[in-house]
Amino acid sequence: MITRKRLATGAFALLAALTAALLPTSAAADAPVAKESPKVELVLDVSGSMRAKDIDGKSRMSAAKQAFNEVLDAVPEEVRLGIRTLGADYPGPDRKRGCKDTRQLYPVGPLDRTEAKTAVATLAPTGWTPIGPALLGAADDLGDDGATKRIVLITDGEDTCAPLDPCQVAREIAAKGIHLVIDTLGLVPDAKTRQQLTCIAEATGGTYTSVHRTEELSRRVKQLVDRAADPVVTPVGTKGTARCVDAPLLKAGLYTDRETFGEHRWYRVDLLPGQELRASVSVSADRAVNNDYGVLLRAVTRHGREIVRGSEAGDGRTDVISTGLRYPKPELDDDVAGDVKPAAETVCLQVSNSFSAPPSVKTTPGMPIELTVDVVDGPSAASDVAAFGLGRGWWLLGVLVLAGFLAGLLWGWVSRWRVAVWRTN
Repeated sequence: MITRKRLATGAFALLAALTAALLPTSAAADAPVAKESPKVELVLDVSGSMRAKDIDGKSRMSAAKQAFNEVLDAVPEEVRLGIRTLGADYPGPDRKRGCKDTRQLYPVGPLDRTEAKTAVATLAPTGWTPIGPALLGAADDLGDDGATKRIVLITDGEDTCAPLDPCQVAREIAAKGIHLVIDTLGLVPDAKTRQQLTCIAEATGGTYTSVHRTEELSRRVKQLVDRAADPVVTPVGTKGTARCVDAPLLKAGLYTDRETFGEHRWYRVDLLPGQELRASVSVSADRAVNNDYGVLLRAVTRHGREIVRGSEAGDGRTDVISTGLRYPKPELDDDVAGDVKPAAETVCLQVSNSFSAPPSVKTTPGMPIELTVDVVDGPSAASDVAAFGLGRGWWLLGVLVLAGFLAGLLWGWVSRWRVAVWRTN
């Protein structure tokens, strides 16, 4: 019995070693480095409803202050942070005045923790809830440079300053193409507040979180500030054209552009023999659109022959829709290439969409699109992710076949040995 267990253990160890040896390894790509320090502005609701005592037995305002103090202690050194308030100054009934009650409490820049905490300590629940104006003010505070920008909105109720819809404000901010994300946190939210804050976050690719405890608020704000500090790649602005011949020539990188409803835009990429073009595009529905839409990315020759395409369709349930394609250009034979340097092939990339919108929705500016272009060595080696056109599927299939074959041999040998021992005994 002991001998059989040892043989079985040895067999499985051998299979594991063979499988690990045959599986391909890949080098981790170096993380991109942000060129400018990220910016974050915390937008805090200081309206009268923040007096309610339903978070850990204390007022919502007290919970927010405690969370802010903990967050300010943990802000990464590279983050430029600011604080803006809404409803902090005017307690009266004048709607027009109350809906302008938003101001920057602490400017966006290098953080003086003591000064920022002192400013937060002076706040007391006061007035209205002008979320829309506060978001517009925060976007201006963060500017339009190439830095990563994030707004973290903390509120306990929906906007009280309609018709300036904060969700539409968020869509307009996204339409500016300044790469700004809005995250929202609802303190003990009701259904209407939850719906509005979700809409604001989704319009800019942010997140919504419902908060019922001080610890939850502190932890979530810390996560969002830390996320802003993570290195990101800033897209390079470009402008596609109506024809390939006039299109901008792109190299490997991340690009941003705008495309109106139903538009076709062209870009060009040069590809040498033995290289593979990998491209993907994302279109953001930064405004209300009709259901049933799609996005198409085509690679064609300069003469209009389609090489490959990628497409994706949506039904109104998402704010971003993406698709991609891959096109490998075979290497030239040595006897054909000789000493002549091979010429590059110009590949035309076409980005199209089938979005439409209700008559009341503005079609300009166009919707934000992000185009990723990568040119890599072609799949000449089996370790390449594009090997044989099936990625590592062939490797996995080969490993499974070999493992099954070896397992069958070993199991057959162990079975014959057991029979021989049984007969002997």
